[in-house]
Amino acid sequence: MSIRRHRIPAHVSWQKSSYSNGAGGECVETACMGSLALVRDSKDHDRQVLAFSRGGWADFVTAVRGGTLRRPSRA
Repeated sequence: MSIRRHRIPAHVSWQKSSYSNGAGGECVETACMGSLALVRDSKDHDRQVLAFSRGGWADFVTAVRGGTLRRPSRA
């Protein structure tokens, strides 16, 4: 895994889940920027943004929706 820094333009359009009620502020926001899917904490926009390939993010979301994620076993 490599870590790269990306400059996020101010015009990027962030979206919050429609399931978010806004009461607790415990949500993530996502945005697309070119070939990247961006994820950030909705209550602290100044923290770092996670960037994933759009395909990798789509696979993750599909696995979450399908209930196919497995927690790693603890050693």
